[in-house]
Amino acid sequence: MQRRLMAEWLGTFSLLATVIGSGIMAERLSDGNVAIALLGNTIPTGAILVVLITIFGPISGAHFNPAVTLTFALRREISPRDASLYVLAQIFGGIIGVFAAHLMFDVPIIDPSTTVRSGLGQWSGEFVATFGLIGTILACLKARPDSVPMAVGLYITAAYWFTSSTSFANPAVTIARGFSDTFAGISPANVAAFVAVQLVAAVLATGFSRWFLRTPPEAA
Repeated sequence: MQRRLMAEWLGTFSLLATVIGSGIMAERLSDGNVAIALLGNTIPTGAILVVLITIFGPISGAHFNPAVTLTFALRREISPRDASLYVLAQIFGGIIGVFAAHLMFDVPIIDPSTTVRSGLGQWSGEFVATFGLIGTILACLKARPDSVPMAVGLYITAAYWFTSSTSFANPAVTIARGFSDTFAGISPANVAAFVAVQLVAAVLATGFSRWFLRTPPEAA
């Protein structure tokens, strides 16, 4: 369990350091072009997910996301106790990852975001992003488990652009990004609504996938 929790902590730490660090770098180099800045934030995020899931998957399952952990808890593939520990490791790992990115780029270590992300459009974007992420993971596990790292990385890369919220799709990421008044930040006042939508989407996606992906009795 110690190794599993360290994998979840370190993986989420690395994910947030990448999200925030690449956001800062992209904003500084884009000369005010928001599309280029978003692209510079998107590609490293998708790429690091492929790396992290590949290397940490055999140790902890590479959740790095309380919504994913909730899904596997609902499927009874992780105990409630272990799931709670996973979530704590993910949240604290993410927050420290934000602080590390700030340190690297000479930004105040604790710098709460002022970026407002609220409203039906943003919330529906988060619902679609999270529902799709959970569906991608579960469908890939059934069809081609070895492709999960690439599938998740590519899905998030795409969802950065096709969702109105730029696809947080992760309560730990959402909480951590509240500590960063940078390109990838979210106002702390908007965090709770994002997290609520993400968790609802995860529950519904888990239920839908149980029906959609089940093996027909005749095939079994």
